[in-house]
Amino acid sequence: MKILFKALFFIFISCQLQAQDKKTYQIKRTDIAPKIDGILDDKAWNDAQIATNFTEFRPDLGDLPSKEKRTEVKMTYDDSGIYIAAYCYDNPEDIMTQFTQRDNFGQSDFFAIIFNPNNDAQNNTNFFVFSSGTQADAVESPNNGEDLGWNAVWESSVKMQNDGWIVEVKIPYRALRFTQQENPTWGIQFHRHYRKTREQMTWNPLDPTKGNNGLYHAELKGLKNITPPTRLSFFPYASGLTSSFDGETETELAAGMDVKYGITENITLDATLIPDFSQAGFDNVILNLGPFEQQFSERRQFFTEGIDLFSKGNLFYSRRIGDAPSGFPILDEDEDIVEYPEKVQLLNAVKISGRTKNGLGIGFFNAITEKTYVDIKKTEVLNPNSEAEEIRKSNRRAIVEPLANYNIMVLDQQFNKNSSVTLINTNVTRDGDFRDANVTGFLTNLVNKKNTYGVYANGKMSTFNDVSNKQNGYAVEAGIGKISGKYRVSLDYNYADVNFDPNDLGIQFRNNYSNYSFDASYRIFEPTKHLNNMYLGTWFNYNMLATPSVYTGKNTGFNFNATNKKLHSFGINGNWNIGEQHDYFEPRNGFNSFFTTKNYAQANMWISSNYNNFFAIDANFGYGRFFDKERDNFNNYWFGINPRFKFNDKFLLLLGFDYDDYTADRGYVNGQQIYDRIIFGQRDRKQITSNISGSYNFNSFNALTLSFRNYVSSVTYDSQMYVLQNNGSLVQSEVYTKDNISYNPNFNPDINFNTWNLDLSYTWQFAPGSQLTALYRNQIFNQSSNSEASYFDTLDDLFKQKQRNTVSLRMVYFIDYNDLKKVFTKKSNLI
Repeated sequence: MKILFKALFFIFISCQLQAQDKKTYQIKRTDIAPKIDGILDDKAWNDAQIATNFTEFRPDLGDLPSKEKRTEVKMTYDDSGIYIAAYCYDNPEDIMTQFTQRDNFGQSDFFAIIFNPNNDAQNNTNFFVFSSGTQADAVESPNNGEDLGWNAVWESSVKMQNDGWIVEVKIPYRALRFTQQENPTWGIQFHRHYRKTREQMTWNPLDPTKGNNGLYHAELKGLKNITPPTRLSFFPYASGLTSSFDGETETELAAGMDVKYGITENITLDATLIPDFSQAGFDNVILNLGPFEQQFSERRQFFTEGIDLFSKGNLFYSRRIGDAPSGFPILDEDEDIVEYPEKVQLLNAVKISGRTKNGLGIGFFNAITEKTYVDIKKTEVLNPNSEAEEIRKSNRRAIVEPLANYNIMVLDQQFNKNSSVTLINTNVTRDGDFRDANVTGFLTNLVNKKNTYGVYANGKMSTFNDVSNKQNGYAVEAGIGKISGKYRVSLDYNYADVNFDPNDLGIQFRNNYSNYSFDASYRIFEPTKHLNNMYLGTWFNYNMLATPSVYTGKNTGFNFNATNKKLHSFGINGNWNIGEQHDYFEPRNGFNSFFTTKNYAQANMWISSNYNNFFAIDANFGYGRFFDKERDNFNNYWFGINPRFKFNDKFLLLLGFDYDDYTADRGYVNGQQIYDRIIFGQRDRKQITSNISGSYNFNSFNALTLSFRNYVSSVTYDSQMYVLQNNGSLVQSEVYTKDNISYNPNFNPDINFNTWNLDLSYTWQFAPGSQLTALYRNQIFNQSSNSEASYFDTLDDLFKQKQRNTVSLRMVYFIDYNDLKKVFTKKSNLI
């Protein structure tokens, strides 16, 4: 009977939604703004409409809450912003309240308000308030998902009650982008999450089986005579840093400012003047033996906030800006570089972005980095009789990165509440004879009116000034698929010619490919007897080179994951590279050779227990091998154990240990190519990563955090080397060993690579949008050829190395132009 009721209920909901019959909230203006204190005794709430009767969408679809767990929401507004009050009824013992830092969801209940001033179903502004009082906010779109890097300044307060908890919020108009209209209709949605049971409910019913969440918004009406404010905010900062290394201490003092300015009602300019990224976190560096660079996550706030438009087409990798220099000077045999810089200084950066009422997204990004030099010295004395003078004259400086300008322009037109067409261009211009690069992309994403099928087609072109014949590079992506319901399927094609290269401002590990893929999946939206949710997917890929058009490999696999009634998640996945695989990248000679492997298969299983408990654990185990008689001695297994201890709502401790072991692996011996022969080695490799992270949150505004990572990787080669053959196979060399594969008698391919990073920080949000951060850092690095040393001997060698210790203090203060204007107006009235 219950199943029949749910089916009839959702047939009703579907019909209503297709008819665009949505809930409506009629908001009323208030003359006296409510005080944001979590106490609902303000006059403004007396005659406000009550939004209630929320509907569950996860895990049970269509259920209604009991009276004891209901939600009641009220709204009002004035000339400065919109006010929201929510009474979240619940048993106090069931309300989870973990204190976290901003934008960290943790294990807490939350109430969310989603605005869409354009009512276009595609561009949402989300505001979350947790039962702990912590805030989170994000911008959201179907193509880019939820961007929690976006931050606004707004007010909220939470009060616990004997029958639930109260949320009171003020969203100032400066936090929203909207066009002035006489009687606007905005999209609005309220979302409540019960962390203990993972139940989620919305005011206007949501159908997760198809379409994006924005299609299911209610409508907000009644706003009158609201004027978009002057959106001008200043974030001045001051910082101090002391760093010591190898007996030398450096002190740096800096001051600068970030600025946000609303050029129009919907277009915003963000600028960082005299940037300071001294407190950006460490990168998780690994020993990279492969042919492709390691990709790092962005940790600088200016490059993580509000970049959804610039991420279109995957042509923007912000770490290129301020990365290591792009050039390397030509050295004479008797010359050496004193110190090669790790990064280039960013001088300034601006971004302009927004979307018009008609759905046209406009983005402009620009950054400039400074000219960077290296000092070059002679390694031999030219004239013993006048040593100092001769060395001084022979030393020189060389440019390794000229003054460089990075630029992105985007036009993105949305339509039909689910589709878009995009034109994007990225450009890097370097002064002098250095390389300039330009990449243009045209992107389409089309979904039918019922949100059941989608198709996309993207074309990209790259060109450079340092290629003699200036041939352009091209890439194409296309796909079609069923995107709704329990059963989903898609077909995709990806192509890039040998000249396509977006890596001056983007990141792409390889080009010259022509790949076909097929994906199919099944998922459940209604809980079963034992499971809350479940996903099962499979795929098949067939890969070729673009030029020449030859086969490179094919593979198939599956992925299964689920969450049971006790909120423990688990899964298993596997992959099989069918038959021969021809790797044209590992030989590193420009597609003139390939390395062949056969029938590699791997499987991995994992568990993630309920984080709500005092103790939880994430663990995984995997194994891979070649089903090839020539590689039957190869084995690869890995495992990870990551326990979590939630001692109370303030103190969380996470431990991590990951181990990865390769036996009889084979790969290119880095940097060695003798008489046009490509040398490979057989090697045993181990990787161990240890992590400790913890946080103690005194409240929603004060937090002490610790982050530690130790990464150890050892690589030991067999004595005898291998020579790559024209057919991709390896033949053991009778000549080359690891002792004679280099003209350098000190060369040893064995590696012991060890890094240690420690961060200890205290953060205090002392006012809305304003923050003080104190940080201590410790960093150690060591690399040697002692690959057979034990783990503890390796650590002992690491601690003998020179340590870099850094102490920094940074304060950022938020100033809103409208508040500043009011202060000066009051002062002028007093005169």
